[in-house]
Order: sequence, then structure tokens, then C-alpha cells
Amino acid sequence: MMAAAAQYQHPVRVRGFTLLEVMIVLLLMGLAASYVVFNAVGTEPADELEEQVRRIQVVTDMASDYAVMNQKQMGIRFEPDEGVYYFVFLNEENEWQRLEENDIYAERQLPEPFYFTLNLDDLPWEQDSLMADREIFDEDFALGDAQTDIGNEEDKRLPPPQVLIMPSGDITPFLLTFHYEPGFGSDLPVYYQLKNEDLPPLELDGPLEQVPQ
Repeated sequence: MMAAAAQYQHPVRVRGFTLLEVMIVLLLMGLAASYVVFNAVGTEPADELEEQVRRIQVVTDMASDYAVMNQKQMGIRFEPDEGVYYFVFLNEENEWQRLEENDIYAERQLPEPFYFTLNLDDLPWEQDSLMADREIFDEDFALGDAQTDIGNEEDKRLPPPQVLIMPSGDITPFLLTFHYEPGFGSDLPVYYQLKNEDLPPLELDGPLEQVPQ
């Protein structure tokens, strides 16, 4: 009787993983493996900087897919003076809000002694249509420092992102340059450049001995 009962049990439904979930797991596994290897053999500053750059590259490409799948207007806010960047999206009130659905898009800070610079102007590959979109968003949603500092901490609006990620997956053109410039010792300066022309994947150049003019 027990065998017969077991035979007629309802099958258990197994929920599959989405492509985004699989990509996130693979990314985290890769970063964890790299962390173990680097700590086992000793991390060179150039290798550590490359790891930081590749993380931004992969997560930005994933954010483009996320924007398409969820039809969200998204963006990346960079704070070069603090070495900080984070992902945002435009909510129903047309206000920029941090993307907190997944820790992978949370705020990150580039560790010292590294720093980055952001260039949005005079890019040789910039697309007029995408740059026009960026200007529209700057005009409609940009807030000066004086405006963002008014009111209580909870009432402050986030500044607009410098880089937009469209619901179509397009990303406005930008050029990020990452710097390692040791002042003393035998280490030589190292640079990496991460750039986007239109559609991801982002293009990574480096290691470079000097910043291209």
C-alpha cells in the first residue's frame, strides 16, 4: 500500500533560475575565486586595480540587461572625489532612487591608493541621439548641490546619474580612467580605461603605462 501511495504522489514543482540570477552567481563565484588566488600569491596593485575595473565592467553590463528585462530607466552615479559609484533608477515620481533590490548594485568605493576620473564630453564615438537624451534628463531632473542639501536627510533627493542606462539597454557614452600612481618605491604607474560607445559590453583597455591623450 505504501508503494502504491508513493506512486500517486503529486510531483514537486521545481522553480528554475532566471538568466540574471545565474549571471549574478557566476560573477560572485568568479570574484570570490579571484580573491582567493590573489590572497594566496600576494596581490599586486595593478592586479587589484584590474579586478576593481572588471567588476564595474561586468556589473554595468548586467545592469543593462536588468533595465531591459524590467523596463526601467536606470543610471550610474559616480563621485570621483570620494571614489564612489552606485546604481539608481527613475521611480514613478520621476525621482532618482538607489537600486537596492540586489546588493550587487549597491554603493561601492574604490580602495586607496586607486582613483578614477570620468569624462562625458568630446568623446570621439559619442552618439548624438543618446547625448540628447542625457541632456534632456540633465535639464528635467538635475538638481544643484544647494537643492539636494535642503531639508532633512530623508527628504534629500539623489543627484542625477552622469551615465544613463535606457530601458532598451543602451548606455550613454562615457570614459572612465582608473589610476594607480605610486609616489615611492619601484612600482610604475598603471592605468585602465573603461568606455562605452553605445551598446554593451563595455570596452576595457589596459594595463596602460600612461593615459592616452
